[in-house]
Amino acid sequence: MKYDTNQLEINKVQKSKIEEVNFENLVFGEIFTDHMFVCDYENGQWQTPKITPYGPIQLDPSAKVFHYGQAVFEGMKAYKDDEDQIWLFRPEENYKRINKSSARLAIPEFPKDYFFQGLEELLKLDKDWIKKGFGNSLYIRPFVIATEECVSANPATKYKFMIICSPAQAYYSGEVRVQFSEKYSRAADGGVGAAKAAGNYAAQFYPTNLAKEAGFQQIIWTDANTHDYLEEAGTMNIFFRIGDKLITAPTSDRILDGVTRKCVIDLAKDMNIEVEIRRVPVSEIVEAARKGELKEIFGSGTATVINPIAGFGYKDEKFELPKMKDSYGKSFKDRLMKIQYNQAEDKHGWRYQVK
Repeated sequence: MKYDTNQLEINKVQKSKIEEVNFENLVFGEIFTDHMFVCDYENGQWQTPKITPYGPIQLDPSAKVFHYGQAVFEGMKAYKDDEDQIWLFRPEENYKRINKSSARLAIPEFPKDYFFQGLEELLKLDKDWIKKGFGNSLYIRPFVIATEECVSANPATKYKFMIICSPAQAYYSGEVRVQFSEKYSRAADGGVGAAKAAGNYAAQFYPTNLAKEAGFQQIIWTDANTHDYLEEAGTMNIFFRIGDKLITAPTSDRILDGVTRKCVIDLAKDMNIEVEIRRVPVSEIVEAARKGELKEIFGSGTATVINPIAGFGYKDEKFELPKMKDSYGKSFKDRLMKIQYNQAEDKHGWRYQVK
């Protein structure tokens, strides 16, 4: 079905709330911009998309999202360079992935033209919320929820697609130590691990709380079958450096196909760093740590870009990683951010300008 992008309805706020915001002291994900994008799915098709003032939405208590968890989301960012130009980073990947996630949860796919037109118009309306400066950005959260008023256990016939935006500063989480999971897993074969389904994240909270009680900040999840292989770290893809070699687990129906992960692999190849994409045994990483051969562990994701890991625990042992000035993680983060902020050559064509 072809959708008419000329139908977008825009209702602007009468007065911006931006003057009330302290941009020097932002808590991630708590402050939202003036506008939001909304589009409803009814009668077998997506309706007229709208940009409206940001605010609460009204849902019936029987809306299926509350009962059966039909909800998926994405995370992406917009950046402003020194010339006040607005840039996105590989938005096509986010668009494809939210539709892949939707398909896995029996949610109708969202039209590409609606997605990009709505996103660009939203960013242009709220452009003043995107602050210049290395590390400043606008976090963008597209999501879809099932809104049909019915508690029968089958896919909904009504949905709401939305995009909301939140100003963000450089993300710093302090020193992070992780626990290798011995019991809990993020996802199983044949499940929804490769989808950004809301329930994936809810299921992580309890085991993560247990790890925090044990003195760690996050978990590196192991496979559901044997718990012998390392897969993801919290909400991030995970990389290990043994010697000069970089190792990461392959994507699968358990592991999210991260956009930042793909970039790290490409940058490593650009830098002639050997990359192995294969299953990562817990025993290999523990043994490398014992021998002093494990140089780095770092997570990759939209919010943090690269999050270095200071140490890890497994069973009754704890390991500290060396502090390296020439770390791969720091180099990847610097190179990625310079591309995102239009400060370096983009030979891979990752930047997308909002005009």
